[in-house]
Amino acid sequence: MKSIIQKIIRLRNPNFQFDANLNSFALLQFIWIQGLSIFRGLKVLLFFKNPKGIMLGKGVTFFNSPKIKWGKFLRLGNYVYVSALGRNGVAFGNNVSIGAYSRIIVSTSLNEIGDSIVFGNNVGIGEFAYLGGAGGLTIGDDCIVGQYLSCHPENHNCNDLTQLIRHQGVSRKGILIGANCWIGSKVTILDGVNIGSGCVIAAGSVVTKSFPENSIIGGVPAKLLKSRKDAN
Repeated sequence: MKSIIQKIIRLRNPNFQFDANLNSFALLQFIWIQGLSIFRGLKVLLFFKNPKGIMLGKGVTFFNSPKIKWGKFLRLGNYVYVSALGRNGVAFGNNVSIGAYSRIIVSTSLNEIGDSIVFGNNVGIGEFAYLGGAGGLTIGDDCIVGQYLSCHPENHNCNDLTQLIRHQGVSRKGILIGANCWIGSKVTILDGVNIGSGCVIAAGSVVTKSFPENSIIGGVPAKLLKSRKDAN
């Protein structure tokens, strides 16, 4: 049985291999949980969508589902919320995994809806992420991300001292995260930031400006620590 399950998982992760110390009870419980997730995924059929192997945890909810594009083997953890209220909605690539309690929200306003959130292929996001898409958010292929990632592609205008800040509108530039990045836990990325491919972002960083590919960055605000090219 273990070899069969391993072959199935390798459809999603070609390099996967069960640990030799894995006990049978844990394996059976894993199979049970994944089976329930696949069963829940069938509810996507109610939205006249092809689920393409989607796996849903408990309490997963969707808003404006016609604006969601589904990749193959999408996995959404318990109580993930996906709101595709935006001009271009939400697009999942293949083999995307979103951790439990995460919020994927293009826009919260009906009078100025946002743009989009786009996930590349083989993207893994940890639990409790908040991903906004008002100004557009793109996460490239093969990115791995720790818990509590926070992305905010929008800023409130505040220059006019005669008006309330909430009445001054917003500016939106968007966030672009390149392919093959490793982002640690509790990272915050703000509007207008472009992260080059192959970057590593230290846990707890607040990223307020753009960085070129293969940068290792960290701090509040984040700064360049060194290049991966120089790390060898």
